[in-house]
Amino acid sequence: MADTNMHPKTRTQAALAYMLALVLVIVGMVNATPAIPGWDSLWQDLLAAPNLRVRRFPYEWFYPIVFFWMMVIVVLSNPIRKRWEDRAPLWRGLGLALDIGLILAAGAISLTYLVEHEAVCLVDILTGERADLIARALKAEQDLALAMGLPMPTSVENPRCLNDTGPWLVLIVGLAVFVFLAFNAEVWGLSLVMVSILLALYAVGTVLIWYFFGADGMSKYLITPLGGEPRSLADGRLRVHDLLINQGSGLLGQFLHIMLNTVFPYVVLGALLTVSAGGRTLIKLAFLWTRHLRGGPAHAAIVASAMFGTTTGTPVVNVLGTGTLTIPMMVKRGFSKVYAGGVEAAASSGGQIMPPIMGIAAFVLASMTGVPYREVAIAAAIPALAYFFCMFLSVVFESRKLGLEPVRDLTPEMRLTGRDRIHLLQIFLPLALIVVLLLIPKDAIGCDPISRLLGAEIAQIGTSCRATDLPWIMQLLQNTAGDAGSVGWWAAILLAALLFLDPAFRAKPRLLIDALADAGVTISMLYLMFLAVSVIDISLNLTGLANFVALDILGWLKALDLASGTPIVFQFAALTVAMLLAVLLGMGMPAVPAYINAALLMGPLLVGLGIAHFTAHMFIFYFACASAITPPVAVASYAASTITRADPILTSFSAVRSGIVMFVIPFVFAFYPELLLIEAARLSPETTAGPVTYLPGYGPGVDWIALVALICRLSLALYLLASVFARFDLARLGTMACLARLTIALLLMSSLPFVPLVAFVVGLALIVLSRKQGVASRTT
Repeated sequence: MADTNMHPKTRTQAALAYMLALVLVIVGMVNATPAIPGWDSLWQDLLAAPNLRVRRFPYEWFYPIVFFWMMVIVVLSNPIRKRWEDRAPLWRGLGLALDIGLILAAGAISLTYLVEHEAVCLVDILTGERADLIARALKAEQDLALAMGLPMPTSVENPRCLNDTGPWLVLIVGLAVFVFLAFNAEVWGLSLVMVSILLALYAVGTVLIWYFFGADGMSKYLITPLGGEPRSLADGRLRVHDLLINQGSGLLGQFLHIMLNTVFPYVVLGALLTVSAGGRTLIKLAFLWTRHLRGGPAHAAIVASAMFGTTTGTPVVNVLGTGTLTIPMMVKRGFSKVYAGGVEAAASSGGQIMPPIMGIAAFVLASMTGVPYREVAIAAAIPALAYFFCMFLSVVFESRKLGLEPVRDLTPEMRLTGRDRIHLLQIFLPLALIVVLLLIPKDAIGCDPISRLLGAEIAQIGTSCRATDLPWIMQLLQNTAGDAGSVGWWAAILLAALLFLDPAFRAKPRLLIDALADAGVTISMLYLMFLAVSVIDISLNLTGLANFVALDILGWLKALDLASGTPIVFQFAALTVAMLLAVLLGMGMPAVPAYINAALLMGPLLVGLGIAHFTAHMFIFYFACASAITPPVAVASYAASTITRADPILTSFSAVRSGIVMFVIPFVFAFYPELLLIEAARLSPETTAGPVTYLPGYGPGVDWIALVALICRLSLALYLLASVFARFDLARLGTMACLARLTIALLLMSSLPFVPLVAFVVGLALIVLSRKQGVASRTT
């Protein structure tokens, strides 16, 4: 809602942004509507429009319109002119120019997209030439089919547009990209934009070097050929045309597709959760569950952040949402402000890796790897549990060191009322719905007992069966199961209904409209960020830089002949470089661009070293999430320090200490991909469209005995690691004891025969010895 104290012009602008954002969400949710049996035909019959689309609107029209719509919302809700209103008149004028420029640039890109896209050809439609062109193309295809004796075609591929923007296309796209990056620099920060600018300048520079000097004798890093000889910059028009309309890597391509069809419902879900009463009740429940533990509120912060964070997927939002309650309680309990802030920041960052929802970056990972989101969530389960298990241990050791004892008593603020239990339904029912619908495989529906009971017609063929006629409800379930976008849509609809269980919400139903409008603004701002990421993707695809770097580093590592060519050494070196790059690129920016940047640059290298494609991306994804707590620019730690008023850098180091396993577990599943559970993590990177091949030592299915043994080794290693960083178990640990524990933790993860078994026995002995020392110190 617009502030009544605003200037009338500003208030009108805010009201307009509010309305546009609200309508955007409504239209976006209609577009994202799952495949409900009979839904399309119902509206087509009611409106007597047999070709009406009531969901999944044609992308060639929908994407450019929505893109322009979102950029208008960005300008109205976050005008640069207002951000710079305290600056000199020249700066205010420049801010106004940027605001107008973003709208004009978005309009130009959207209009050019419609003009250039072969499925639209807007100018040809307006001139009436399009229908005639398609008719002539179809006639030519039919004549050819008749002459060759082939089946008569009834349709034809979209012919190229007769009227387009010509050479102006390059200027339009170039100026628009400049404006997009300039606006991003102010809204999302220079760190995100600098990578885009450098790679865009590199792409332009290498094209010019090729044009003026040719390709003979030139380094592949210095030239980007646009065509053959004679050299002509006009050859680049097709490249620019492709980067505009390409659905894989265009400005309005895969990232807009992910946003509108997968992420959209989850952003709406997160916005609805912010106005629900379930969030605060969830924190109360976390305190109730952890009152018997020494850490008390610190453990409650971990539990609350894990459950709340998986719904928001945003560390800063999570810190501000749960930390305002948990951090003061931790300080009151006896923890230092720095430690309390670090625990909250680390736990909140873990929400990005906690199934079932995780963060937006996880949906992007699913799209870039081609692995269904359902499997991504399954793969993230054990590493996420390991992360929060290690955090729990670190709090236990810190509590012992401080001499804290459990509260145990059930204080009045911990008691759950009947209304609290109803409020918890707003959290747990949508999450349960997401888990169930994501985990149910589509092919399991039809031959199940429920479908049979409801009257499904089953065709039994040998040991397999096929459902030929499913009941309506089972068709709906089959259409939704495993589809992340559809699952999120139903969860958001369910939560919107559950909100009205709260009397306070029923008294202010306007909160629902406000939440939806906030979701529209959030979605628009997110896609502004994706524009900068798209420039990176386009530049790397144009120049081939990522492949060049991957091949050369791979060749350099092999030329070193480390450990007589042991591939593990190469893999560890490459994984370390990928880790550093992901953390470096993630400083000061969200996990999405951090992950995409590092994945585009380092993904080919890791795959070239024999790591499964999915595992390589999962590795990079983890460190992109870890950048939120990594100093010097740790956004989650900085958010926590605004609550504690403690030093943000010290808070960042404390967060790293509490969440150290986030920097360890990716190396573990890189070398032990069975920890990720899914088949995609065990596939050989050489697997193509042909027969499926697996990494050496792996095959179809999970070896559960080996997996349980690995989890036992990992659990002991994490216990030892957490105690090392706390420098405490049941008694204070000296330097030599810490070094011994750290060595044993590393040996537990060794792949050498018998070494992990010996390390396991020694590790248990160290814990027993520490307990005896602790008992002795307490008796004395």
